[in-house]
Amino acid sequence: MTEHYYSKKPHTDSSPKTWKAELRNQMYTFTSDTNVFSKNGIDFGSRLLIESFNEPSVRGDLLDLGCGYGPIGISLAGAFPERNIVLADVNERAIRLAAENAEENNLTNVEVVNSDRFSGLKERTFAAVITNPPIRAGKDVVHGMFAGAERALVKNGELWVVIQKKQGAPSAQKKINELFGNVEVVDRKKGYYILRAFKV
Repeated sequence: MTEHYYSKKPHTDSSPKTWKAELRNQMYTFTSDTNVFSKNGIDFGSRLLIESFNEPSVRGDLLDLGCGYGPIGISLAGAFPERNIVLADVNERAIRLAAENAEENNLTNVEVVNSDRFSGLKERTFAAVITNPPIRAGKDVVHGMFAGAERALVKNGELWVVIQKKQGAPSAQKKINELFGNVEVVDRKKGYYILRAFKV
């Protein structure tokens, strides 16, 4: 069976790679690995989402759903030290890396959870759910993440999504609008869309 970055237990030989990156005017050190999304550096979509994100007006934790090795959640933990940031992923190798990267960057407001979408986050609520969804996992998985986010957000909480136009941004917009009754394009660059919806 072919392994993907959304496989639960990757068996491909580990070959870690470490680099530094500046995000939201802070420097971070990250390590990624084989069978984890974007092994060689921070992908353009994640970077655009990180730089576009605005702190929600409501209180509560922030969730980086499908966190991979953790660049989104870790950079938001650095930017918003008063918030608890939850990093969740189904991939056990990614989760281990996310925890190690949080420690490497001396962040104490990060919580790492092994979760297939929201399965490991039952009863939890969030002020914002931020995701660069696993497009290759298929539309049912991605749209299921949006539906789970709608249930898990507090009132006036926000869903933030980055998605490429050619990988389904129009259908994602339509689905999010169906679930939330609103969706806006916050930014768009190089074919990537930053979508935001409010739970009203």
